[in-house]
Amino acid sequence: MNQPKRYTITAALPYTNGPIHIGHLAGVYVPADIYARYKRLTGNDVAFICGSDEHGVPITIKAKKEGVTPQDIVDKYHAIIKKSFEDFGITFDNYSRTSAKIHHDTASEFFKTLNDKGEFNEEITEQLYDEEANQFLADRFVIGTCPKCGNEESYGDQCENCGTSHNATDLINPKSAITGNVPTLKQTKHWFLPLDKHENFLKEWILEGHKKDWKPNVYGQVKSWIDDGLRPRAVTRDLDWGIPVPVEGGEGKVLYVWFDAPIGYISATKEWAERENKDWRPYWKDENTKLLHFIGKDNIVFHCIIFPAMLKAEGSYILPDNVPANEFLNLEGNKLSTSKNWAVWLPEYLIDFPNQQDVLRYALTANAPESKDNDFTWKDFQARNNNELVAIFGNFINRVVVLTNKYYNGVVPNPGELTHVDQETLDTVKAYPNVISSSIERYRFREASQELMNLARLGNKYLAEEEPWKVIKVDEERTQTIMYVALQIASALATLCEPFLPFTSVKLKTILNINSGDVEMSWNGISSKTILIPAHHSIGKAELLFSKIEDATIQNQLDKLVARKKANEAANKTVEPQKEEITFDDFTKLDIRVGTIIEAEKMPKAKKLLVLKVDTGIDVRTIVSGIAESFTAEEVIGKKVTVLLNLAPRVLRGVESQGMILMTESSDGKLVFVNPDEKEEVTNGLSIS
Repeated sequence: MNQPKRYTITAALPYTNGPIHIGHLAGVYVPADIYARYKRLTGNDVAFICGSDEHGVPITIKAKKEGVTPQDIVDKYHAIIKKSFEDFGITFDNYSRTSAKIHHDTASEFFKTLNDKGEFNEEITEQLYDEEANQFLADRFVIGTCPKCGNEESYGDQCENCGTSHNATDLINPKSAITGNVPTLKQTKHWFLPLDKHENFLKEWILEGHKKDWKPNVYGQVKSWIDDGLRPRAVTRDLDWGIPVPVEGGEGKVLYVWFDAPIGYISATKEWAERENKDWRPYWKDENTKLLHFIGKDNIVFHCIIFPAMLKAEGSYILPDNVPANEFLNLEGNKLSTSKNWAVWLPEYLIDFPNQQDVLRYALTANAPESKDNDFTWKDFQARNNNELVAIFGNFINRVVVLTNKYYNGVVPNPGELTHVDQETLDTVKAYPNVISSSIERYRFREASQELMNLARLGNKYLAEEEPWKVIKVDEERTQTIMYVALQIASALATLCEPFLPFTSVKLKTILNINSGDVEMSWNGISSKTILIPAHHSIGKAELLFSKIEDATIQNQLDKLVARKKANEAANKTVEPQKEEITFDDFTKLDIRVGTIIEAEKMPKAKKLLVLKVDTGIDVRTIVSGIAESFTAEEVIGKKVTVLLNLAPRVLRGVESQGMILMTESSDGKLVFVNPDEKEEVTNGLSIS
């Protein structure tokens, strides 16, 4: 394709069973927004489309757990997610939802079109059925062992451990997520999209046509699927939450969420076009349109095989030019997890870091998981802010603005004759739009963000070498030229930073008084114009664009994560089942008394054992206890304890132990003494009954 007439840019529809976290931003929404903003800045017609994915089993599971309706769940999280995107400057032209009538109508019509063309196979198959719940089990209602990697907690449609997609009936030892029972097989009718029919087309279109321009991680996953042989995929499910199957025989069934969700891009475009009084069709049906899907790696198969097969079967739609999927972002060495609350949630981030959206956008872009899984750490976040945004970008802008106000009352000075260094610097500035564009056009957003930072470095280097604060004492005219050149660099940064740092761009343009009156700035104009910000133009006062993040702030975030991990472990800790029933006579055989530890020492060469002397009230006896990993010898002396006295003696490492100290565990796994209420005076030797 030559220069496209327009761009349709889609970002994966977020699932409305929880808020958005940093993994979503890094994997999909920040790179998509960078690309969309860049394309608008370079004068292109852009439709940037997204919306909430509101159907599917996880939503019904969450609704049952919370005792509300599925609609209540999606309404709640749609509002939270939409606000998070707005808060972080994600500039969707339309953010829709799959529960909207326009989407139900669009998806239903799409299904009927394919059905009328004979593009589906109707088959009666055996599906997993929960007899107790009296319902067929859709994918996420089944948990079992992944047939590929052995993960014992794989869902029925996809393994979150290895990313493999499969059918629920492929699972080993499947169990119902509703009752925990082993499901049976029961016959039901479904509509299947015969992917095998489209295998040759997909080979030609992707494996031959996009071998050189698609990311290796995307191409490789698609190739693996195709090489393995494509099989028919059911596009309907036995559920009551979703879009009803709109043909005869579809009663009690809905469209599979992965059939209806990508159609959400089309319905959201229709909704936007209707609102803007545009024709939606060119954005999906004109060969001069470039269609791009920004997704995470877990969605590759759906966007590169299933959805293109649907579009091809329908016959009137264009196919994606590229699907620049990212890998996963981990958090402090562990996989991000909504269910385990191991995440940095966007609403919480803004509470802890108000007005610092750009810091997170930059840190996630500079460390984006573009070709492999990457790890987000709070220390790296701090370093990106302090060492790059503050020390390089912010420092340069602050010096330029402060000196301009100090020397010239905020008015851009007249330059004198340019030196070779001045001209070379200005020529380098002119090259940066193309340098950054080249990286963005190849979906290398990490690289692009660092090129932006290199422009700020250029400004710092220029000032450091030209030293206007010294030169002004001996050559005022030369100082004017130096500051004029520095202001040209600052002006270029104000526009070129917009895709990456949109809130900073607004601040900087306001400080420099750009795009008001005598200064109009554009991406392409930076390369073509001789003067970016003219002499005699007035700028505003200095304002810190970024502020240093202290160690205590970062430690607070790390402490929050540790607390979450402990809380999650406690919530998921399994309690031992009740032991075999005993009689009262059995219990009376136990002689349990109150005692006091009067001496304690570490057992030599034993990691866990302490040797204790315990006053039991009837004697002082030796007890060996495996508590050394939770307590030191010194801190247990004087402790009131509960002792099982009539336990048969046992020799441990040459020491005879004459009883047992009763212990339990705290929520974080630390041993805790089972002892009498310390508020009451309890005498050693008293029996416990």
